[in-house]
Amino acid sequence: MKTENPPNQESKIFYNPRDERKKTNYQAAILVFLAVVGLLILFLLKQNNPYLKFSLLETGQPAPDFMFPGLDGKMVSLSDYRGHVVLVNVWATWCPPCVDEMPSMERLYREFKGEKFEILAVSIDALGEKVVAPFMKKYNLSFPALMDPDGTIKTLYHTTGVPESFIVDQEGILIKQIIGPRDWAKPEIIGFFRNLLKMPLMQK
Repeated sequence: MKTENPPNQESKIFYNPRDERKKTNYQAAILVFLAVVGLLILFLLKQNNPYLKFSLLETGQPAPDFMFPGLDGKMVSLSDYRGHVVLVNVWATWCPPCVDEMPSMERLYREFKGEKFEILAVSIDALGEKVVAPFMKKYNLSFPALMDPDGTIKTLYHTTGVPESFIVDQEGILIKQIIGPRDWAKPEIIGFFRNLLKMPLMQK
C-alpha cells in the first residue's frame, strides 16, 4: 500500500542542513557585495569623479571656453567670438546623424553670413585633420571646423554623445543645449537665431 506524506513532512524528509548553510552563505555574500559597491560609489562621489557626472550643462551660466586648432592650423577659442551668437556643434565624421545634419547647418551658416553669428564645429575624430578636411570638402561645408582628437570638449561640456549642440549668446552665456541632430535650416530655427540676434541682451 502506497504511503502519502504531507507536503511539510516530505520537505523534512529531503531536508539537508548543508543546503540551509549554503543559502545563508549566499545571502551573506550578496550583502557584502552590495555593501562594497555602495562604499565604492560613495568614494567616487567624494573624489568628484567625472565618470559619475551625467548632468547637462546649466543654461544661463557662462559657456566653458575652449581652444582648438582649425583646418588652417590656427588656434580658435570660443571667447574669440564674444559679441557673436555662436552655435557650438560637437560631432564626428563616423557619426551618421552628424553627417545628416551638416548640410542644413551649412544653409544656416550661409543664412547669417556677414552677421554676428558663427558656427564652431568641434570634431572629436581621433585622426583629426586627416579625416575632417576631406569630409568638409566632400560636403561643401564652409563653416569653421575645429579638431579635438582627445575629446576634451566631451568632458568640458558634459556631452552624452554626438551630435550635440550648444547655443551661446553674445555675452558668452549658454542659453540652450540640444542633444541629437536637427534640421538647422527649418524656418522656426532660423527665426529663433534671427530673434536672438535682434533681442536686447537683458531680455534673453
